[in-house]
Amino acid sequence: MRENETRVVSSVDGAREPESLPGELRRERMLSALRERDFLRVSELGEMFGISEVTVRSDLDTLAEDGRVMRVRGGAMAARARQGERPFEEMRAAQAAEKHRIGRAAAELVSSGETVILDVGTTTTAVARALIAREELREVTIFTNAINIALELEPAIPRFSVVVLGGTLRPLQHSLVDPLGGLALDQINASVVFLGCNGVDPDGGVTNINLPEAELKRRMLAAARRRVVVADGSKIGQVELARLCPVDDVDLLVTDASADDGLLSVLRERDVDVLVAT
Repeated sequence: MRENETRVVSSVDGAREPESLPGELRRERMLSALRERDFLRVSELGEMFGISEVTVRSDLDTLAEDGRVMRVRGGAMAARARQGERPFEEMRAAQAAEKHRIGRAAAELVSSGETVILDVGTTTTAVARALIAREELREVTIFTNAINIALELEPAIPRFSVVVLGGTLRPLQHSLVDPLGGLALDQINASVVFLGCNGVDPDGGVTNINLPEAELKRRMLAAARRRVVVADGSKIGQVELARLCPVDDVDLLVTDASADDGLLSVLRERDVDVLVAT
């Protein structure tokens, strides 16, 4: 390569990015890539921009200081203005591999003959799919307030009995909420609940971004003997609008390796059992 030529590397959309971009411009393009893909690893960003991982981390630290990205173990996510919840379809692809691992680990906690409550959400949908894959499971009764999860579980009937909680339909998450949504929950004593959320923080507790589902989630927690929160690493350390419960009310947190180790250590100090799915 001639001395005055500029080396180029692939960008997120297949275009070519010059290695010698000025730092400010490189960080802007890095932010654009994060917004497009939702989450990128340090190694991916290094390859994308032809820079060392040390430089990537420095760029991410600068963007995080400006409040434009959120650092997650191994990479980063674009910070989003808190404008309310994102539709199920938009969230489905975010951290899909991590949610698959969480779902598989959570499903291993269920035994034949048990009664399960499955909350609404993309991570709990991964739990539902993993339960279906366990063909040895029999006589499992599953209560859910998610229409999409009920449809996912339909092929497993009659191995599973699927009970859809009633209520008012929320199209953003395909969920059923009060009024009427919690009436059945008040009458059951389930073996375990798998609860989705938008934040798990040692001090802020388990939180959710929207109020309509929050009350139903609290009733789910009250209806189960074992309380399991399923949350990918991007949610650890986040605090959202509606508080569902303090962390010491949770029996088990199932998360993935992208979660901040320091925060997980603090949660363990608060007597929360933590399972990191691999």
